[in-house]
Amino acid sequence: MSQEKAYKVRAIHCSHKASQEEIYERLKAITAPLTRSWEKIENARKIGIKVNMQMRTDNIRRIGGRRQELVDDDVLRASLRLLRERSDAHIFALDTSTAPAGQRPGDDFNMRPIFEEFDISYIEAGDPPFVQYKVPGGGVMFSEYQLSASIGEADAFVSIAKMKNHAFMGITLCLKNLFGLPPIPPHGRVRTYFHHVIRLSYVLPDLGLITQPCLNIIDGLTGQARREWGGEGRICDALIAGDHVIATDACGTYLMGTDPRLDWPFPPYRRDRSPIAVAAEHGFGTVNLEDIDFDMGGLQPPLAEFDSEEMDPSEKIARLRQTACQQALFYRDNQERLVSRHAGSFIYLQDGEVIWNGPHPDQAGAVHQLSGERKDQAVWLKLVDPEETEGERMRVYDRILAA
Repeated sequence: MSQEKAYKVRAIHCSHKASQEEIYERLKAITAPLTRSWEKIENARKIGIKVNMQMRTDNIRRIGGRRQELVDDDVLRASLRLLRERSDAHIFALDTSTAPAGQRPGDDFNMRPIFEEFDISYIEAGDPPFVQYKVPGGGVMFSEYQLSASIGEADAFVSIAKMKNHAFMGITLCLKNLFGLPPIPPHGRVRTYFHHVIRLSYVLPDLGLITQPCLNIIDGLTGQARREWGGEGRICDALIAGDHVIATDACGTYLMGTDPRLDWPFPPYRRDRSPIAVAAEHGFGTVNLEDIDFDMGGLQPPLAEFDSEEMDPSEKIARLRQTACQQALFYRDNQERLVSRHAGSFIYLQDGEVIWNGPHPDQAGAVHQLSGERKDQAVWLKLVDPEETEGERMRVYDRILAA
């Protein structure tokens, strides 16, 4: 008798023209075998859900009648219906709205009627109360993150994502979906702090380690190629579900036509490392399909033509990565001097110089403007904290330069 594999993922054909009931039945069929997922969900008192959903209502694009860039309404309904049938726990959805503080949630919260239909409460992840979460195992990029207190109250966590390419990350599925959790100003970091050359590929595994999604659903009825926003619509006619976020994304990546073991600089990872490869490298999940109990349900890759957009020449990207690492290590080696001058402030470093400092990095302007004439020299943003509370893992930069 063969030993049960540590990860289980199921996929199935589901036409984008299917009825709401058909989508529910298809999703029910592929989630039913995920016994580890349901065991945790059925024992939970509180369940948190992160859905790829924030987009201003008048900007929503569709293809084949389905949402192109966000989880489709009927896939969300099917997911919530299944959760309600299998659990009587308190269920909440959380995300960080793009609306200004005091106006959240704004008109980007257009999933409200569906949440109300299933008695799901919404929590604004960008507003207090917050908790400092230490990353299990010490952290891949940082040792701790400030996130919504509600995350720690959830006994089970669910990630529901769209099948898309991403201009920076190459592919965005259930792991990248978690990037909607860190708060933005006035309570958190500007997006560019984490969404930074080098950092994001390592931040995403940290968020996965903190939340540990036990049920991961990919809406592949339709999708989007080239980039996460404003890309080219794709019809894929598929649904995917798995019990581990990295394994699920590995299978989703494979069905998109990319070997999940691929990494930078191979397309679609044109700018940064593959976050699922980074996660697996650190012992969180796997990108080896042989280690996954994966039933494709008769689907064959690629479901559609997917690739990220080439925004800059590969030589420039390599130079930006190299110089970003150099600035990080310059900070490490000169931290005492920089703390004495800029403690409590954010600084932008370029070529061994502080080219900007201040309390709010969003006031510094666009990165491409800060870089001036030295477009191939990265600008690196850092909070100058004498205590280094966030615990940035400088070994990441060391290893990249060494490689």
